[in-house]
Amino acid sequence: MQAVVQGNATTIGRRGFILILSSPSGAGKTTLTRAVAADPKWGLDLSISVTTRQRRPSEIDGKHYTFIDREAFDALRAADNLLEWAEVHGNFYGTPRRPVEKVLGAGRDMIFDIDYQGTRQVRSKLTDDVVTVFILPPSLAELRHRLERRAEDSPDTIEKRLANARLEIQRWSEYDYVIVNDDLDDAFRSLEGILIAERLKRARRTGLTSFVESLLTEPD
Repeated sequence: MQAVVQGNATTIGRRGFILILSSPSGAGKTTLTRAVAADPKWGLDLSISVTTRQRRPSEIDGKHYTFIDREAFDALRAADNLLEWAEVHGNFYGTPRRPVEKVLGAGRDMIFDIDYQGTRQVRSKLTDDVVTVFILPPSLAELRHRLERRAEDSPDTIEKRLANARLEIQRWSEYDYVIVNDDLDDAFRSLEGILIAERLKRARRTGLTSFVESLLTEPD
Protein backbone atom coordinates (compact mmCIF):
# COMPACT_ATOMS: atom_id res chain seq x y z
CA MET A 1 0.00 0.00 0.00
CA GLN A 2 1.18 3.51 -0.79
CA ALA A 3 1.02 6.46 1.52
CA VAL A 4 -1.73 8.93 0.65
CA VAL A 5 -1.26 12.60 1.44
CA GLN A 6 -4.46 14.43 2.50
CA GLY A 7 -3.90 18.11 3.22
CA ASN A 8 -1.35 18.26 6.03
CA ALA A 9 -1.94 14.63 7.06
CA THR A 10 -0.30 11.55 5.61
CA THR A 11 -2.35 8.36 5.77
CA ILE A 12 -0.22 5.22 5.68
CA GLY A 13 -1.83 1.92 4.77
CA ARG A 14 -2.24 -0.56 7.61
CA ARG A 15 -3.99 -3.77 8.57
CA GLY A 16 -6.99 -3.42 10.84
CA PHE A 17 -7.38 -4.97 14.26
CA ILE A 18 -10.08 -6.31 16.57
CA LEU A 19 -10.70 -4.30 19.73
CA ILE A 20 -12.25 -6.55 22.39
CA LEU A 21 -13.89 -5.15 25.51
CA SER A 22 -14.71 -7.45 28.42
CA SER A 23 -15.97 -6.79 31.93
CA PRO A 24 -18.27 -8.18 34.58
CA SER A 25 -21.91 -7.22 34.12
CA GLY A 26 -22.48 -3.61 35.16
CA ALA A 27 -18.87 -2.46 34.85
CA GLY A 28 -19.54 -0.57 31.63
CA LYS A 29 -18.25 -2.54 28.63
CA THR A 30 -21.51 -2.33 26.67
CA THR A 31 -21.90 1.40 27.32
CA LEU A 32 -18.31 2.07 26.25
CA THR A 33 -18.61 -0.21 23.21
CA ARG A 34 -21.72 1.60 21.99
CA ALA A 35 -20.21 5.02 22.66
CA VAL A 36 -16.99 4.46 20.70
CA ALA A 37 -18.78 2.56 17.92
CA ALA A 38 -21.24 5.46 17.51
CA ASP A 39 -18.45 8.04 17.18
CA PRO A 40 -17.84 8.43 13.42
CA LYS A 41 -14.30 9.72 13.86
CA TRP A 42 -13.16 6.19 14.81
CA GLY A 43 -14.92 4.40 11.95
CA LEU A 44 -15.23 1.13 13.85
CA ASP A 45 -17.15 -1.81 12.40
CA LEU A 46 -19.42 -3.71 14.78
CA SER A 47 -19.25 -7.48 14.69
CA ILE A 48 -22.61 -9.14 13.89
CA SER A 49 -22.93 -12.52 15.57
CA VAL A 50 -24.89 -15.49 14.28
CA THR A 51 -27.32 -17.22 16.62
CA THR A 52 -29.68 -20.18 16.60
CA ARG A 53 -32.21 -18.59 18.95
CA GLN A 54 -35.49 -17.19 17.75
CA ARG A 55 -35.59 -13.56 16.67
CA ARG A 56 -37.33 -11.20 19.07
CA PRO A 57 -39.95 -8.80 17.63
CA SER A 58 -37.67 -5.78 18.21
CA GLU A 59 -34.68 -7.35 16.43
CA ILE A 60 -33.66 -7.00 12.78
CA ASP A 61 -31.99 -9.94 11.05
CA GLY A 62 -28.51 -8.91 9.91
CA LYS A 63 -28.39 -5.88 12.21
CA HIS A 64 -28.68 -7.20 15.75
CA TYR A 65 -27.86 -10.81 14.86
CA THR A 66 -27.88 -13.08 11.84
CA PHE A 67 -30.44 -15.75 12.70
CA ILE A 68 -29.64 -19.25 11.43
CA ASP A 69 -30.70 -22.79 12.24
CA ARG A 70 -28.68 -25.32 14.19
CA GLU A 71 -27.59 -27.20 11.06
CA ALA A 72 -26.09 -24.05 9.52
CA PHE A 73 -24.37 -23.19 12.80
CA ASP A 74 -22.86 -26.67 13.09
CA ALA A 75 -21.59 -26.40 9.50
CA LEU A 76 -19.82 -23.10 10.28
CA ARG A 77 -18.25 -24.57 13.39
CA ALA A 78 -17.14 -27.78 11.67
CA ALA A 79 -15.44 -25.77 8.89
CA ASP A 80 -13.60 -23.58 11.47
CA ASN A 81 -15.46 -20.55 10.15
CA LEU A 82 -16.28 -19.19 13.62
CA LEU A 83 -13.75 -17.09 15.50
CA GLU A 84 -15.56 -17.83 18.74
CA TRP A 85 -18.77 -19.52 19.82
CA ALA A 86 -20.71 -20.36 22.95
CA GLU A 87 -23.88 -22.07 24.09
CA VAL A 88 -26.14 -19.91 26.27
CA HIS A 89 -29.39 -21.29 27.67
CA GLY A 90 -29.61 -23.92 24.95
CA ASN A 91 -28.98 -21.48 22.10
CA PHE A 92 -25.75 -21.09 20.16
CA TYR A 93 -23.93 -17.83 19.36
CA GLY A 94 -20.83 -17.23 17.28
CA THR A 95 -18.73 -14.76 15.29
CA PRO A 96 -18.23 -15.63 11.60
CA ARG A 97 -14.59 -15.52 10.60
CA ARG A 98 -14.65 -14.44 6.95
CA PRO A 99 -16.46 -11.07 7.34
CA VAL A 100 -14.00 -10.13 10.10
CA GLU A 101 -10.91 -11.02 8.05
CA LYS A 102 -12.31 -9.05 5.10
CA VAL A 103 -12.70 -5.93 7.26
CA LEU A 104 -9.21 -6.27 8.76
CA GLY A 105 -7.64 -6.79 5.34
CA ALA A 106 -9.25 -3.55 4.17
CA GLY A 107 -7.48 -1.66 6.97
CA ARG A 108 -10.56 -1.13 9.13
CA ASP A 109 -11.00 -2.00 12.79
CA MET A 110 -13.77 -3.93 14.52
CA ILE A 111 -15.04 -3.78 18.08
CA PHE A 112 -16.27 -6.79 20.04
CA ASP A 113 -18.18 -6.93 23.33
CA ILE A 114 -17.51 -10.49 24.54
CA ASP A 115 -16.47 -12.35 27.69
CA TYR A 116 -13.08 -13.79 28.55
CA GLN A 117 -13.90 -17.19 27.07
CA GLY A 118 -14.76 -15.67 23.70
CA THR A 119 -11.68 -13.47 23.95
CA ARG A 120 -9.46 -16.51 24.37
CA GLN A 121 -10.96 -18.13 21.28
CA VAL A 122 -10.53 -15.05 19.08
CA ARG A 123 -6.97 -14.46 20.28
CA SER A 124 -6.01 -18.07 19.53
CA LYS A 125 -7.06 -17.65 15.89
CA LEU A 126 -6.06 -14.05 15.12
CA THR A 127 -3.32 -13.42 17.66
CA ASP A 128 -1.58 -10.42 16.06
CA ASP A 129 -4.87 -8.76 15.08
CA VAL A 130 -6.39 -8.70 18.57
CA VAL A 131 -6.24 -5.90 21.15
CA THR A 132 -7.96 -6.66 24.45
CA VAL A 133 -9.28 -4.31 27.13
CA PHE A 134 -10.70 -5.33 30.50
CA ILE A 135 -13.06 -2.89 32.24
CA LEU A 136 -12.98 -2.97 36.04
CA PRO A 137 -15.47 -1.35 38.42
CA PRO A 138 -13.99 0.97 41.07
CA SER A 139 -15.38 -1.33 43.78
CA LEU A 140 -17.79 -4.24 44.17
CA ALA A 141 -20.05 -1.96 46.21
CA GLU A 142 -20.29 0.41 43.25
CA LEU A 143 -20.89 -2.53 40.91
CA ARG A 144 -23.80 -3.64 43.09
CA HIS A 145 -25.17 -0.09 43.08
CA ARG A 146 -25.05 0.05 39.27
CA LEU A 147 -26.80 -3.30 38.89
CA GLU A 148 -29.51 -2.25 41.33
CA ARG A 149 -29.87 1.20 39.74
CA ARG A 150 -30.55 -0.13 36.25
CA ALA A 151 -33.49 -2.12 37.68
CA GLU A 152 -33.37 -4.89 35.10
CA ASP A 153 -32.69 -7.88 37.35
CA SER A 154 -34.25 -9.54 40.37
CA PRO A 155 -32.29 -9.53 43.66
CA ASP A 156 -31.36 -13.20 43.09
CA THR A 157 -30.04 -12.41 39.62
CA ILE A 158 -28.01 -9.51 40.96
CA GLU A 159 -26.40 -11.80 43.52
CA LYS A 160 -25.52 -14.27 40.76
CA ARG A 161 -24.04 -11.48 38.65
CA LEU A 162 -21.90 -10.31 41.58
CA ALA A 163 -20.68 -13.86 42.22
CA ASN A 164 -19.80 -14.21 38.52
CA ALA A 165 -18.09 -10.81 38.64
CA ARG A 166 -15.54 -12.10 41.15
CA LEU A 167 -14.69 -14.98 38.81
CA GLU A 168 -14.46 -12.71 35.75
CA ILE A 169 -12.32 -10.10 37.50
CA GLN A 170 -9.73 -12.79 38.17
CA ARG A 171 -9.09 -12.86 34.38
CA TRP A 172 -7.90 -9.24 34.28
CA SER A 173 -4.24 -10.18 33.77
CA GLU A 174 -5.04 -11.95 30.48
CA TYR A 175 -5.78 -8.58 28.83
CA ASP A 176 -3.50 -6.05 27.12
CA TYR A 177 -5.07 -3.02 28.80
CA VAL A 178 -7.11 -2.49 31.96
CA ILE A 179 -9.40 0.49 32.53
CA VAL A 180 -10.99 1.22 35.91
CA ASN A 181 -14.38 2.71 35.06
CA ASP A 182 -14.77 5.13 37.93
CA ASP A 183 -15.87 7.94 35.60
CA LEU A 184 -17.39 7.13 32.20
CA ASP A 185 -15.86 10.14 30.42
CA ASP A 186 -12.39 9.30 31.72
CA ALA A 187 -12.82 5.66 30.72
CA PHE A 188 -13.90 6.73 27.24
CA ARG A 189 -10.83 8.95 26.84
CA SER A 190 -8.61 6.07 27.95
CA LEU A 191 -10.23 3.87 25.31
CA GLU A 192 -9.58 6.53 22.68
CA GLY A 193 -5.92 6.61 23.73
CA ILE A 194 -5.68 2.87 23.21
CA LEU A 195 -7.15 3.20 19.71
CA ILE A 196 -4.66 5.91 18.78
CA ALA A 197 -1.66 3.95 20.09
CA GLU A 198 -2.69 0.68 18.43
CA ARG A 199 -3.25 2.35 15.07
CA LEU A 200 0.29 3.74 15.19
CA LYS A 201 2.01 0.42 15.91
CA ARG A 202 4.82 -0.18 13.43
CA ALA A 203 4.03 -3.86 12.81
CA ARG A 204 0.43 -3.04 11.89
CA ARG A 205 1.27 -0.24 9.42
CA THR A 206 1.76 -2.22 6.23
CA GLY A 207 2.43 0.86 4.13
CA LEU A 208 5.22 2.20 6.32
CA THR A 209 8.10 0.46 4.54
CA SER A 210 7.24 1.93 1.14
CA PHE A 211 6.62 5.34 2.70
CA VAL A 212 10.05 5.37 4.36
CA GLU A 213 11.70 4.17 1.15
CA SER A 214 10.07 7.04 -0.73
CA LEU A 215 11.37 9.49 1.86
CA LEU A 216 14.92 8.19 1.45
CA THR A 217 14.80 8.54 -2.33
CA GLU A 218 13.53 12.12 -2.28
CA PRO A 219 15.99 14.77 -3.40
CA ASP A 220 17.22 17.13 -0.70
